Amino acid sequence: MIPPIIQIGDVLLSSDILTEKFCCDLDACKGICCVEGDAGAPVTLDEIGGIEDALDTVWPDMSARAQAVVDRQGVAYTDRDGDLVTSIVDGRDCVFTCYDANGCCLCALERAYRAGRTRFCKPISCALYPIREKRFNGGLVGLNYNRWDVCRDAVKKGRKENLPVYKFLRGPLIRRFGEDWYKELCEVADMLLEDTTSKNA
Repeated sequence: MIPPIIQIGDVLLSSDILTEKFCCDLDACKGICCVEGDAGAPVTLDEIGGIEDALDTVWPDMSARAQAVVDRQGVAYTDRDGDLVTSIVDGRDCVFTCYDANGCCLCALERAYRAGRTRFCKPISCALYPIREKRFNGGLVGLNYNRWDVCRDAVKKGRKENLPVYKFLRGPLIRRFGEDWYKELCEVADMLLEDTTSKNA
């Protein structure tokens, strides 16, 4: 049986990150996770600096209402839980949302980064979704799989492709914790999942 919490280094993970399946399906969801919700994406002070450095580049891609919000309160604010998050428009859209010709919501920051126009991609909290990170005293970090109804198409696609959350998020997890940490995560996952399979056989 897989324990509910797994520790890799200073990181505590909920086991459903290993067992649940997930794969974003932009054709189906149209990037609604950047629009729905009542707060922006969690950001660090360093990330705010990176966003501010990229702001002039992505400014033309932002809506007039988003520009007005940033003019008024900046690229981030402190939410009701006391966390720094990206600014949002009308209590919903992240200020950096933009849309392609098919009406799919994209991140202006990531689009500029992929085009080689900026050095900052997007907040790690966005890249790690559906994993949510929580920091504890003593340097411990907690990772939880966040279930959200707007991502039902991603769950469906993940199950079809048999892609666990931690494998879908390989790149962001390496970006956040490093290659060695991710390699250890995969080794632990293989051992636990193989052990569970053999016991159920």
